[in-house]
Amino acid sequence: MALPVRDQMKYWGVAAAVFLAVLWLLGDVILPFVLGMAVAYMLDPVADKLESWGFSRIAATVVITLVAAVLFVLIALLVIPTLINQTTDLVNIAPELINNLQNFLTEKFPTLLDEGSQLRQTLVKIGETIQSKGGELLSGALASAMSLFNVVMLLVLVPVITFYLLMDWDRMVAKIDGLLPRDHAPVIRRLASDIDSTLASFIRGQGTVCLILGTFYAAGLMLVGLKFGLVAGAVAGALTFIPYVGAIVGGLLSIGLALFQFWGEWQWIAAVVAIFAIGQFVEGNILTPNLVGSSIGLHPVWLIFALSAFGTLFGFVGMLIAVPVAAALGVVARFGIDRYQDSRLYRGLSADEEPETEDV
Repeated sequence: MALPVRDQMKYWGVAAAVFLAVLWLLGDVILPFVLGMAVAYMLDPVADKLESWGFSRIAATVVITLVAAVLFVLIALLVIPTLINQTTDLVNIAPELINNLQNFLTEKFPTLLDEGSQLRQTLVKIGETIQSKGGELLSGALASAMSLFNVVMLLVLVPVITFYLLMDWDRMVAKIDGLLPRDHAPVIRRLASDIDSTLASFIRGQGTVCLILGTFYAAGLMLVGLKFGLVAGAVAGALTFIPYVGAIVGGLLSIGLALFQFWGEWQWIAAVVAIFAIGQFVEGNILTPNLVGSSIGLHPVWLIFALSAFGTLFGFVGMLIAVPVAAALGVVARFGIDRYQDSRLYRGLSADEEPETEDV
């Protein structure tokens, strides 16, 4: 005899509460394991592809690990120092940019920036705040990141965990499948497949879009000679994870910097605008349809809420698991809605009654 639904809900509710409690208590302790699992999940299709070409699972895992190590070293040596330097310089030059804006507004709209006007005082305060707090914020963020991703976790623990998870991924999935309750195994498999499809579309697809667009924006802005182009491109690429936000924030930042640097040289300002216009065209017509798909089931508002809520509750680890949890909840919610619409509660008693036919 199957376990009553009420008892099943009680047990699964307790399991969910224990999971959240462990997540909250362990916090940063499980961070390398969460990171390793996320990286292994993203690389599993690559390992499967290599296996289809004749590689063994361990050989495929070794090849992926070596390639990832080389890419990481290149990025660490070539990109990260430049990115940090440009970000620091941007913070330091912020007061000068504010003064240039103030001079421009004074020239074009002299009545707005009279001595003692509210707008003038606001601009001065913004510049001083950015200069005084920006460097402190940057150094604090870097110090926090280094304490969070210490040398052992970054260089040893996460790659080792990723290696073993990637090598045993298929066996772990099969093992978990064998532990599913038999009565509900088909439904759970279907839900898990839907969740995997959503995550694959969003994390793998959208992550690839972010990387491609970030590289394109950074390279394009640096080619036109825009100072801090690498920072602006990195910001635009990273925020592309949330639809439209990356293009808006990165575009406004880049165009604002271009106005200060290229004022009077309108062709370069137009070039900056064209870079983001091309990026948006390529994203909307080529990258997103092919890499992400037309419907991934994660609404931007739901995504932002999940990132905010889990980040507040569980810190950085919460932000890492926010997208998978949001995807899972979305799939479960759609499944529940479908079941509800097929139930008598939604359709009513009239759904069981056949319509009467009139004799002609």
